[in-house]
Amino acid sequence: MTLVRSGARYTVRINQDHPVNRHRPSVDVMFASVAQNAGANAVGVILTGMGGDGAKEMLTMKQAGAFTIAQDEASCVVFGMPKEAIKAGAVDKVLPLSEIAGAILTHVSH
Repeated sequence: MTLVRSGARYTVRINQDHPVNRHRPSVDVMFASVAQNAGANAVGVILTGMGGDGAKEMLTMKQAGAFTIAQDEASCVVFGMPKEAIKAGAVDKVLPLSEIAGAILTHVSH
C-alpha cells in the first residue's frame, strides 16, 4: 500500500508486491511513500504492535517534515513498534491512545 500524489490530490494504491519484513501491506512501504509524496503535509501515527516495523520509515517521515505520534506504553497491548520508533528519534509526541485523535485535530487545525 502506497500513497501517490498527483498535483494537490493524494490517492492510496494497493499492490501485490513482495512482502517487506514479512508483511503485505507493509507499514515500512506505506511510511516511505508518505515521506516521499506528502512530506510536511503528513501526520504519522504508530500504534501498538510487535517488533520494529515502521520505526525507520517513521523517522524518514519526520525528517521530511511530517508530524509524528507514538502510542504510549501504558495504553499499548504490545509496546514494540512504538518503543522502536521512540528509540529511533522518529516521534514528536508520545500519547495515550485516548489523546491521539485530539492531537491530530489540534495539529491540522493550525
